Amino acid sequence: QVQLTESGGGLVQAGGSLRLSCTASGRTFSNVAMGWFRQAPGKEREFVAAINWSGKSTSYADSVKGRFTISRDNAKNTVNLEMNSLKPTDTAVYYCARDLSYNKIATSPRDWGQGTQVTVSS
Repeated sequence: QVQLTESGGGLVQAGGSLRLSCTASGRTFSNVAMGWFRQAPGKEREFVAAINWSGKSTSYADSVKGRFTISRDNAKNTVNLEMNSLKPTDTAVYYCARDLSYNKIATSPRDWGQGTQVTVSS
C-alpha cells in the first residue's frame, strides 16, 4: 500500500515563496511518475505539475508555469514543489499524486496524498 505524505503548506503573503514536499512510502518510488494537484474552495481539483521517474521530463499548468518548479529526490523518496511569486489565486489544498505512467499522471493518477493547505494573503 502506498502512502503519500505532504508537508510544507502554510500562510504566506502575495509575492512570497513556499516549498512543498511529498514523501512516499510503501512501494517503489524511483520508477513512478509523481505530480501535484490543487483544489481551491468551491472549485474542482486541478493539475499543477508533474515529473517523470527520472526527473528529466516535467510539465506544468499554464497558471503556474515560470513560477513553480517540481523536482524529485529518488534516494529520499521525495518530490518537491517550489512555489515562487505566489498569488492569492494560488490558495488551495495541494495534493501529491503518484502513477506508474507519466502519460496518466496529469489526468488520472492512481494514488493520492491527504493534502496540505496553502493560503496566500493579499
